[in-house]
Formats: sequence, C-alpha cells, structure tokens
Amino acid sequence: MALQKILTDKAPAPIGPYSQAVVVHEKMIFTAGQIPLDPSTGKIVDGDIKAQTRQVLKNLAAVLAAGGASLNSVVKTTVFLKDMNDFATMNEVYSEFLREASPARSAVEVARLPRDVRIEIEAIAVVEK
Repeated sequence: MALQKILTDKAPAPIGPYSQAVVVHEKMIFTAGQIPLDPSTGKIVDGDIKAQTRQVLKNLAAVLAAGGASLNSVVKTTVFLKDMNDFATMNEVYSEFLREASPARSAVEVARLPRDVRIEIEAIAVVEK
C-alpha cells in the first residue's frame, strides 16, 4: 500500500508516535486530531472556544495543504469537545472555514483531551494535486 506521511512546521508537531496526516495512494488524506497549539510557540492559544476552534482549523488547513488537499476537499470531520455546551459557538467558527465543503461530521463530548484543551478536530479529505 502506498502511504505518504505528512509533517509540516506550519502546524504543531506531533506530541506522540504518530504523523500529522497520512496520504493513501495519492488520493485520500487522513489527518490526526488537531488541537489549538500555536505552531510557532508550541503553546495552547489563549481564549475561549472560538479562539481555540479557529486555531484548530488553521492547523488542520496547514496539515491538509502539506498533503495536497484543502479545507474545501474535506469529506468528513470528527469534532471532539470537552463540553457539548460549546457546540453552537464552535459551529459558528467551523462554518466560517468549512461552509463551502459542508463535509459529513460527527461531534462528540469527551471527558478529556490532550493538554486539557476544549476542542480537537480530525479530517478526511480528497487530495487535490
């Protein structure tokens, strides 16, 4: 099977033994979950769920771009929220980034996320190049 591991410095480096994303047969890209780390500082962004969601989606866009895809080619996302009460606010920011693609989506509340962030998002997309 033809797998290409993706690693870009425009998104936070993996904090464990995994890739930022993997491209399969030059057609599909599967990303790892992105959290609201600023790739230039390695620190969690300050702010509420809007600020954290915005950083997560910027990180996701950077990883997708490194693999030859974009937010417009996303077919599925999974959103992990620390508090489902943040869903509507997260959705406002999410729609700014993914309105055009309108991918299928699952959203779940979880007990805890890495570094105690409020949100993590992973995606599957079609490679555009």
